[in-house]
Amino acid sequence: MKKIYLLITCAGLLAAGCNTSLLDVQPHDRYTESTFWATPEAANAALVGCYSILRNDGVFGGKNSNGGSATAIWDETLSPNAYNYSNSYSFNTVASGQHNSSTGGVITGRFGDCYGGIGRCNTFLAKVDEVPNMDPEVVTRMKGEATFLRALYYFILQNYYGAVPLILDPPDNETQGNLPRTPRAEVVAQILKDLDDAAGMLPASYSGTNKGRATKGAAMALKARVLLYEASPLLNTANDVNKWKAAADAAKAVMDLGTYSLFNDYRALFLQANEGSKESIFDVQYLFPNQGSSFDLICTQYNTNAPLLEFAQSYYMKNGLPITDPASGYNAADPYADRDPRLYATFTYPGDVYRGKKIDSTRFAITGYGMKKYSIYDSIVPPADKSDLKDGQSDINFMVLRYADILLMYAEAQNEFAGPDATVYAALDAIRDRVKMPHIAQGLTKEQLRAEIRHERRIELAGEGLYYNDVRRWKTAETVLNTNIYSWSGRYLEKRSFNPARDYWWPIPLGERDLNPALEQNPLY
Repeated sequence: MKKIYLLITCAGLLAAGCNTSLLDVQPHDRYTESTFWATPEAANAALVGCYSILRNDGVFGGKNSNGGSATAIWDETLSPNAYNYSNSYSFNTVASGQHNSSTGGVITGRFGDCYGGIGRCNTFLAKVDEVPNMDPEVVTRMKGEATFLRALYYFILQNYYGAVPLILDPPDNETQGNLPRTPRAEVVAQILKDLDDAAGMLPASYSGTNKGRATKGAAMALKARVLLYEASPLLNTANDVNKWKAAADAAKAVMDLGTYSLFNDYRALFLQANEGSKESIFDVQYLFPNQGSSFDLICTQYNTNAPLLEFAQSYYMKNGLPITDPASGYNAADPYADRDPRLYATFTYPGDVYRGKKIDSTRFAITGYGMKKYSIYDSIVPPADKSDLKDGQSDINFMVLRYADILLMYAEAQNEFAGPDATVYAALDAIRDRVKMPHIAQGLTKEQLRAEIRHERRIELAGEGLYYNDVRRWKTAETVLNTNIYSWSGRYLEKRSFNPARDYWWPIPLGERDLNPALEQNPLY
């Protein structure tokens, strides 16, 4: 489906013929509800519309009229890993704990955009059976796609806001304009049902122009993520080990498909040439010049997705030891030598060579570091046709779900359920082997291995917008997000603030509550 977003078009959808009757009052310059659902092409365009919301600023981001966004990678700046100096889309407001129900940007956009996607999916599911001349097998597959997407939008909503209204019918202001928030557990139950239903309707893979659509594996992988989050300390307050087992089983089911495996080159995995690799499970699709993102632009700038000093220090040495270990060989005078190779593949650092030039004090001047992952830019001078990319021209896909994450999900859940067994080590070893890092030492306790797994998630998935959700679900955000942040030289940048009584959930946007007074606000907002 590289790229299914290009399929949206009005051309060819109107039936041929001419009606000159003066009594014909149907508009000919636009669709109405009664005329749209008339052809297979219209149904496909409607499904593409369900996908297109993924690129909205509130979800995973893309090009916008105000100069582009990169929401998917800006989520990293809510975590201890990176800094959004210019407060693009209000990410710095959230990271510094100054957000409230009136905060615009991501808090307002994420809520509204997800419901926009849900509304499109609900409409599609309600209307597609009315379309004539549709292949029943195609209809089933398309319903599976829309059901998967609805589950994804609802997963995002409940993950940030908690309880939200559960709506399964097409938009209707008269019946839905005053709905209260549905208990979060009920929303999650519907998400899991949708994902099971979708997995039963979707194929294992696609070919040709259909590549990029949701697959059976995507539904199963998202289910594993949902169950992992449900098993984590924030939501599993009783520490029910059966929830960990469910998450481990769901991740193992994806592994047992035999469809996915690790791509052999960690840095190249995030380049356009390797999109849709054997590691990719579900991507948000981009294509220059039609539907580009701002990822290249954001990564080459210095201020909106800048890695932080403590993050750089968290990378182990190449021998597998942290830099704080006296036996690690760490040299403070040459701090970036002999480190985990994923450091060099993920971001630049002072003294590194970037775009053909050595990085000095004027490049990436805020923190000293610049993100490379999800960018074409690296040490070499970029090709002439890519040397001056402007906003919206990047077409590297964003991986929402990839196989390394499945291995890490399995390792975490299985360790919590059964302890450090051989299958946990095997999953971690596979990830370490790719970058030629030493295996994690055998014989660790559950608690010791838990710490290693959490570290491995931070390093392997760095720059992918997942670590903020990890520290929230582990309920460690109140520790790691209440801290000062610093540049490479130790210069103070900002105090991060996280109120554990309030900030584990975002506020319901004030504008949404103005429209629907039945929406109860989260505590302390």
